[in-house]
Amino acid sequence: MSVNDVSRWHHGVLVDLVENSVPAAPILAADSWLVTDGRTRALALHRDRFLSAVDSSGVAIDDADGFWTAAVAGLPRTGDWFPRVELRGAVDDADAALYLHHRPAPPVERSVVVATLAGEDPRTVPLVKGPDLLRMAQARTDVGAVGAGEAIIVTDGEGYVVEGAYSGLLWWRGSILCAPPLDFDRVDSVTVRSVLALATALGVETYTEAVTPAELDGVELWALNALHGPRIVTRWVDGPALAELPGRLNQWRTRLGALRQPL
Repeated sequence: MSVNDVSRWHHGVLVDLVENSVPAAPILAADSWLVTDGRTRALALHRDRFLSAVDSSGVAIDDADGFWTAAVAGLPRTGDWFPRVELRGAVDDADAALYLHHRPAPPVERSVVVATLAGEDPRTVPLVKGPDLLRMAQARTDVGAVGAGEAIIVTDGEGYVVEGAYSGLLWWRGSILCAPPLDFDRVDSVTVRSVLALATALGVETYTEAVTPAELDGVELWALNALHGPRIVTRWVDGPALAELPGRLNQWRTRLGALRQPL
């Protein structure tokens, strides 16, 4: 495969396509992960999340597990890559199908500026990664107008912090690692799960709490995803003042990096 190749799962094999031949059908499920020289982290969690989303989509798909296995087997073992797998629904003459986008990895960032997304929550299927990707892209574009690189979604009404458009959120209150409540509707972030599992293994206290942006004043806030890992939020536009304990982010990024395993 070469840069930006796209393949479709067809009768048990991946068939190469050209980028503009992918039908403009709704994305029902999607997942992506960072691969560096043939190594990645938490691949089994990405697999489970994607296949669960495919199963719950209501679309009949032939051998999604076989598709996943073939997609992983076909990834390069050198270089930095950020592949994406998708389930797209039927449209016009095209049937619902599974696709692999073979993408080079964008630059990995250590920090990000955020802003609260104005208006109502734009998500329509908040528990599944994929259906709202275009809405999340628009959310990030909207906050880009005020100098932010990530949009923070809050609950309608109370305004509690839920997640970023493309990231999960964690914050530190002293030595306690905090997260939004488990019953808040959001994508099950593999990177957040990995960090919380590490915290448990290391004996770090964790806590869940419902907070508004103002109630995060003075904390160290992380935005986490599969591409960047944990990023320090250096500024919240028109929001709380944030802090950073020197060395902590680098320490945890190193710990996460040590979890990478061969594909």
